[in-house]
Amino acid sequence: MAVEAMAVAAAAWPVPAHSRHLMSGNEAVSRAVWEAGVRVAAAYPGTPSTEILEVVASYPDVYAEWSVNEKVSLEVAFGAAMAGSRSFCAMKHVGMNVASDALMTMTLTGVAGGLVIAIADDVGLSSSQNEQDSRTWGRFAHVPILEPADSQEAYEFTLAAFELSERFQTPVILRLTTRICHVKGLVTVGERKPHGAAGFKKEVARWVMVPTAAGRRLPLMFERERKLRAEAEISPLNVMESGKDKRVGFVASGPAYMHVRESFPDAPVLKLGFSCPVPFAKVREFVALCDQVVVVEEVEPLIETELKAQGIAVLGKEILPLQGELSPNVLKPAIARLLGEPVPEMLNSAPMQVFPRPPTMCVACPHLGVYYTLSQLRNVTISGDIGCYTLGFGHPWNALDACISMGASMGMALGLDKGRGDSDQDKKIVAVIGDSTFLHMGMQGLLDIVYNRGNVTVLLLDNRAVGMTGGQDNPGNGRDIHGNEAPRVDFARLVKALGVREERVHVVDPYELPTLFKTLRDETKIPEPSVIITNQPCVLIKDYHKLKPFAVVEDKCTGCGNCVDIGCPAIHVTRRDRVTKPSGKQVDLSFVRIETAACTGCGLCLQPCAPDAIVPADQAVVPINVMKKTPTSCGAPHV
Repeated sequence: MAVEAMAVAAAAWPVPAHSRHLMSGNEAVSRAVWEAGVRVAAAYPGTPSTEILEVVASYPDVYAEWSVNEKVSLEVAFGAAMAGSRSFCAMKHVGMNVASDALMTMTLTGVAGGLVIAIADDVGLSSSQNEQDSRTWGRFAHVPILEPADSQEAYEFTLAAFELSERFQTPVILRLTTRICHVKGLVTVGERKPHGAAGFKKEVARWVMVPTAAGRRLPLMFERERKLRAEAEISPLNVMESGKDKRVGFVASGPAYMHVRESFPDAPVLKLGFSCPVPFAKVREFVALCDQVVVVEEVEPLIETELKAQGIAVLGKEILPLQGELSPNVLKPAIARLLGEPVPEMLNSAPMQVFPRPPTMCVACPHLGVYYTLSQLRNVTISGDIGCYTLGFGHPWNALDACISMGASMGMALGLDKGRGDSDQDKKIVAVIGDSTFLHMGMQGLLDIVYNRGNVTVLLLDNRAVGMTGGQDNPGNGRDIHGNEAPRVDFARLVKALGVREERVHVVDPYELPTLFKTLRDETKIPEPSVIITNQPCVLIKDYHKLKPFAVVEDKCTGCGNCVDIGCPAIHVTRRDRVTKPSGKQVDLSFVRIETAACTGCGLCLQPCAPDAIVPADQAVVPINVMKKTPTSCGAPHV
């Protein structure tokens, strides 16, 4: 994914004006951000939104930054908007949970320059820990929401969002989903229109939100919302499409509209591109034209609930699921049942069963040795976090016991320590967190552990990249979004500054398993906070240097399977045998080979190999195998 993202960014500029190009929704939004004259853009990586800022950063005349988290990115964008500049912020859906503190007050202050916030929802859970619906923020914060349905609309709606933001002096949410972000379509682009900054105007009663000032701004916010509802009624983004088959009409927005159009080309549809506030009068007009109306929305029944509260007769989640994409295979049988028609036979068939391909860590990933070591420990509870290392819960390590959100490993670990039951008194508590996640939201948790004298051992896995979303740079690797040199955080000094005693801070090479195991074993015995920092880079970034590969000498392999427990995808089991020992106990033997074309020579598998059957490939009489594609973590979850 990192390579693909770099290619996208490189191809984004120059793109001639007034021409058509095949673009993903993320690329289309980025192009519109540039054309709108945006001066400041900020984000934190998170699938499916990551590529937006990567492409924005490739355009000239825009200041772009990877912020340490989504809250900071929104505050940076808001600061630019206060100065009268057009600004932009992007994040995935769970990122707004982090940024919401800022959002819920800036909706009172409003903005001077246009501020657009792109939030990318992961409908279908392709790479996220939940499926929350970001349209809720529009209702919660009283700000408008625009929902494009394809790449062309992603481009056009972004431009419209900036105009709307400045006209009503409000942040505007551009709600995307994975289906929009990553699917490509033809987009006709235009030219950049420079937008000057008016400059910051001191206005204490507006920008300083103490209770008295906030109280005065509340009526203004509600008046703005009333005007926005009137705007939604006449907005060209809300389109009423007629149809011959009036038995069922549909109210839909975003990608759900495309699913409806594909499924029922002859049905009337009210397409809500400007979906919040809901244009109730327009909906009533549409409902009067149909025998019955179904609201098709992903994923929460937000519009449906508001319409029913207005006394408008619609159907929705009574017949449609509360989760996942509402694709034709979902819509067609639901409407057939509603109309009392037989469900088409093809839609009744069970989905084709395919061989499971669970995500795994990359060949030679520095996290492999960490989880192998954790899997060897006994009587330990492991609190995990969001990143490539989340995959430590799976086979063969089974070395992660909890994971909910960015930075939560710290607080959960402290809670596990302080909330011990009688049966847990001897349990060792380990928290695992990555470098970018630690900077994102983990530092406060470690400070809390230290301040409250928690008995927790922290594994801080520094791989010098935001690995899960494609290897983006962060303050921990000394490069900015353009790859230029930047100040680099010294994690050892940082954790000491947070209060961890110097003798309890260790920097360890995760490829040196004996040292890693001894350090982890020793530190978990100490009843105070300690931090073990691993210091090897992600294998997918330029900081990693590949070594000569290894191979298995088949005549020496005893089938002990120790190397398999490392979990490296380059190691393949060629056969399994069950044998009976003289004691009568049955054991399974796993004979292996190494895909030498995939092996990077990290040496992890050598260390647990009992018979020394793994040697440099140029010393083994084995064929050089062709690497097989194995799914890895590099394009999977983040925040």
